[in-house]
Amino acid sequence: MKKNLIIFGTRPEAIKMAPLVEAFQNSADFVTKVCVTAQHREMLDQVLDFFDIHPDYDLDLMKPNQNLYSLTADIITKLKDILEEFKPDYVFVHGDTTTTMASSIAAFYSGAQVCHIEAGLRTFNKRAPFPEEMNRQVATSVCDYHFAPTQKAKENLINENIDERNIVVTGNTVIDALFYSSERVNLEIEGLQEIIEEGKKLILMTGHRRENHGERFVRICEALKEIAENNPEVQIIYPVHLNPNVQTPVYEILSGIKNVYLIDPLAYPAFVWLMNRAHLIITDSDGVQEEAPSLGKPVLVLRDITERPEAVEVGTVILVGTDKKRIVAEAQSLLTDSERYNEMSALHNPYGDGRACDRVVNFIRELTLNKDISPIATGA
Repeated sequence: MKKNLIIFGTRPEAIKMAPLVEAFQNSADFVTKVCVTAQHREMLDQVLDFFDIHPDYDLDLMKPNQNLYSLTADIITKLKDILEEFKPDYVFVHGDTTTTMASSIAAFYSGAQVCHIEAGLRTFNKRAPFPEEMNRQVATSVCDYHFAPTQKAKENLINENIDERNIVVTGNTVIDALFYSSERVNLEIEGLQEIIEEGKKLILMTGHRRENHGERFVRICEALKEIAENNPEVQIIYPVHLNPNVQTPVYEILSGIKNVYLIDPLAYPAFVWLMNRAHLIITDSDGVQEEAPSLGKPVLVLRDITERPEAVEVGTVILVGTDKKRIVAEAQSLLTDSERYNEMSALHNPYGDGRACDRVVNFIRELTLNKDISPIATGA
């Protein structure tokens, strides 16, 4: 029986890998174990609890003032004993985090077959996003099998001379997680329903990306302030990331504005509930760009470039960067132009149908039976 090791370390990775953990653990064809690096501790644990995941290995690496140098080294060295003890046939990593990059290298060193979930995303700018763009490119170079969320991601990999037989288009596992969560989330989330005022349009804001720290984040906050002051009948709810580079400008600029609610980071089910309730989402998050269209929510993306161009092309998201005037203008339009809003919210989500994990498991199952299998890209 083949052995799988699924490795992740951040909250977004945990959300996107949770349905894959369940899919493999429900299959009698594999022995599947989970390793978390805990690159993010508190936010990771919330997701593990919600999805009822009990890691077999926990590196517990999060430290105050953690840096990329020490984190990368710690992941590689601490995975060594686990890989040598368990001897997995397949190691699964996700996306573009430091955990992804370092784990893929460690798994390659161990001799395991390395499988990359959410493979092939590219901005072609190694510093945007930083360090994620290079993390995923390094992972691609050492991975054996590439599970691409879209046809465009597959094309990126082919252009980098990845063998097409080792690429499968699956859709994005975040849609699997979203559908799972939407069915199980409470209709009312304690604390949030006390904030929400019925009949008022709600803007949900999230922001944390490293490349937006500094003056760019100041412009984002100033845009939110102007939107709030121009639309007193609109509520803005902002779960503020714990990073001091985010918290400082947010609280300095947005505290005390009557219709802006600055709250602590939310557990995943509460965030899903809030996305469902929102009229509009403003974010620099990757996952939200993929999730929100499935809920019919237009998204303004606070980035100049995105590795998820499919949503931009389809029209479910709008890239606004950190230009204050652009953010305000696009938000105002979607708050007041009902025809444009309805048209945008009705567009098809290009990121999948909620069956990505089934495609991954089926491919690996067939792979164990026939080493010469040629993947068929069953697009979402």
